[in-house]
Amino acid sequence: MSPNLAGALLMMASMACFTLNDALFKMTGGALPLFQLLFLRGILASLLIGLMAWQRGAVQGTVSMHDKGLIALRSLAEVGAAYFFVTALLNMPLANVTAILQVLPLTVTLGSALFFREAVGWRRMLAICIGFVGMLLIVRPGTEGFTVWSVYALVAVLCVTVRDLSTRRLSRDVPSLLVTLSASVTVLVVSGFASLAAPWAPVTAPLAWLIAGAAVFIVGGYFFSVQVMRAGDVSFIAPFRYTGLIWALVLGWFVFGDWPQPLTLAGAAIIVATGLFTLWRERSLMRR
Repeated sequence: MSPNLAGALLMMASMACFTLNDALFKMTGGALPLFQLLFLRGILASLLIGLMAWQRGAVQGTVSMHDKGLIALRSLAEVGAAYFFVTALLNMPLANVTAILQVLPLTVTLGSALFFREAVGWRRMLAICIGFVGMLLIVRPGTEGFTVWSVYALVAVLCVTVRDLSTRRLSRDVPSLLVTLSASVTVLVVSGFASLAAPWAPVTAPLAWLIAGAAVFIVGGYFFSVQVMRAGDVSFIAPFRYTGLIWALVLGWFVFGDWPQPLTLAGAAIIVATGLFTLWRERSLMRR
């Protein structure tokens, strides 16, 4: 198996795990308070990620103050992303939330140009603008299909953009698993304290299995995403992240009986097309 093929399979596995985690979370149906749900999943997820980090020696060594600040910023952005994304997920169709998140490569490219002064030509800037038009087709502000949960999904995109931009500025010698563990523990601690503000709901056996399954899948998603960085050409592998949308469409249809409206599908197609074009342009410029 070539490195690129292995990387593509790892990326698809990562997207499948993340989407299955989302589906299991959505299957809880709001039976538990949000912060209690995040806390319970975070316990198992943090333990599994911590074990992986310890086995790979990621928790050893020193980290500069500059990197510690970026890790802290990234972890806080992860907390915001978890809150807004899961809230939107529990109130919106799975495919719709996932489709909105596909705009991330465009927002990260735009953020890199605005904050890091990275060169972004007119072609990629045009693709970003068209991609945002696709996002508006999904959200449809000012129409009957618009809900406040769409705003939550957009805020989640903003938080994840901050997280990814912070990751880009980290030193290359900072272990990926250490960064992931820091974010997981931060979400665990914040959600644990926040969960004390409301009475806890009883956790039935079916809910416990759903939470445990979500924790396993999110750890699997993180693990495969770390492995992706060690296999093949990233510019070749990156487009396979959009397979997460396919998983969301399939799971949304079979598990929840949801199928997006034509405008939502058209918006998702525009976002994916512009995202692929942006990745292709970045790859072409890197080759030059």
